[in-house]
Amino acid sequence: MNEDEIRAAIVAAVQRLDALGMNRGSTGNCSHRLGAGMLITPTGMGADELRPRDLVWVGWDGSLRGDWEPSSEWHFHQAAYVARADLQAVVHTHSIHATALACLRRGLPSFHYMVAVAGGDDVPCVPYHLFGTEALSQAVAGALRERDACLLANHGLVAAGPTLARALKVGQEIEALCEVYLRALAVGEPALLSAAEMVQVKERFARYGRARRAD
Repeated sequence: MNEDEIRAAIVAAVQRLDALGMNRGSTGNCSHRLGAGMLITPTGMGADELRPRDLVWVGWDGSLRGDWEPSSEWHFHQAAYVARADLQAVVHTHSIHATALACLRRGLPSFHYMVAVAGGDDVPCVPYHLFGTEALSQAVAGALRERDACLLANHGLVAAGPTLARALKVGQEIEALCEVYLRALAVGEPALLSAAEMVQVKERFARYGRARRAD
């Protein structure tokens, strides 16, 4: 995608997250790699007023291009891109169930096979750090080196991917899994899939996808 297409896609993603209730008002943020930096949502601007030209370009050297200040969370977006060259998009939400689980300072274990959508046997919850700090950036970068999602203690959810569509898909799936996990915890501790069972799931995922039926 060219820059105009990326800007339009980010705005559509932000509005989609707001419509799904995964963010509200100006909560959360979204970014996409672009050249020697990234495009990211501005700080304090709600989904209903966001326009493509409002997005801010932040260079890897911290230089800025745009009319507004970037999201206060731009540091951990940048850290994620530096940690993983394959990542093209990062989405951060304050979705209800993921945030509730994060406030318990618990990650998602292998209670359901779909946990593997984030690339591993679990979705970790990184320790609490004040938003906008280097400590939080390094925690997120560390968690995303081997996963496509993580929870932020007492904060929310981060999802990433090789495309913006994939990052959104992972974020939505993890939010749904957090809801199921919280409901299961209300009854008791769910049974967990073993490491060997999760290996089978990940192998199946590697081959899974839409394919045309042969004639």
